[in-house]
Amino acid sequence: MSTLSVFPATHAAPDGASARAVVREVGLRDGLQSIATLVSTAHKIEWINAAYAAGQREIEVGSFVPARLLPQLADTAEVLAHAKTLPGLLASVLVPNYKGAERALECGAGLMVVPLSASHAHSLANLRKTPDAVVAEVARIRALRDASGSRCLIEGGVGTAFGCTLQGEVPESEVLRLMQALLDAGADRVSLADTVGYADPAWVARLFEKARALVGDRLWCAHFHDTRGMGLANAYAAWQVGITRFDACLAGIGGCPHAPGASGNVTTEDLVFMLERMGVATGIDVTALLALRQRVAGWLEGETLHGTLWQAGLPQNAARTVLREAATA
Repeated sequence: MSTLSVFPATHAAPDGASARAVVREVGLRDGLQSIATLVSTAHKIEWINAAYAAGQREIEVGSFVPARLLPQLADTAEVLAHAKTLPGLLASVLVPNYKGAERALECGAGLMVVPLSASHAHSLANLRKTPDAVVAEVARIRALRDASGSRCLIEGGVGTAFGCTLQGEVPESEVLRLMQALLDAGADRVSLADTVGYADPAWVARLFEKARALVGDRLWCAHFHDTRGMGLANAYAAWQVGITRFDACLAGIGGCPHAPGASGNVTTEDLVFMLERMGVATGIDVTALLALRQRVAGWLEGETLHGTLWQAGLPQNAARTVLREAATA
């Protein structure tokens, strides 16, 4: 597999180690749940196969929610079953509640993400629970996981960490309190998300630095939306303070129903290109991602897609090197 590791290593890893990062594809869940066009199970499996062939080893494949609420994700069990056949792939699912966690454990998910909104107003609108009620639910899910003997990881995803359109500002102290509460309740790790695209690089650096000081390497992932065009800049700011795992959606699909005009998540292919261009190894073949994007665009005909790399293409020197490597592999 050829990748863009041909770029010079212009940036060292924040901790002085070799520069590596993981990009978790969340388009099959966070992206598709906001898309009206239904994507078939066969195409979702094709998407997973192609992303895996391109080098991605962490993919969020769906969510265990009632089909009447999200028909797009009604086939999560079948998609997860296929993902589990791919060696070394960590297949995760989102579970909004205890019942969803039961399904995730029954189906053998490798990781389940339990979403929590730091914004009280967003939490009530999106989950119909207060943030602290979600923390209590995580404790129940942890007890269920342990009793089942499963090795499935539990990730507490703290959304609206930078505020939201319903409540406005969320104090950093509240975000940090909820992160620690999730871990105390039994989550194995936590992540931070800019659900509505309010963050800026300075704010990202400050909050993630405080979060790392509080919970260390149990801060697992950064999740940014590109609502106001700062998604990549925010990802870079998180990288600078030591975050090495990022969520992203192919073609920048996704968004939040409580963020009017939202343009979607950070685009996978643009994020991978940026990291590789900086000399940060992701193990992902950008040319293969661009080819996959074309296929997905065909399945989502008429839907709005995002991103810039697909329009401009790779720089000529990088494209020539990649082609030369592929020819000699």
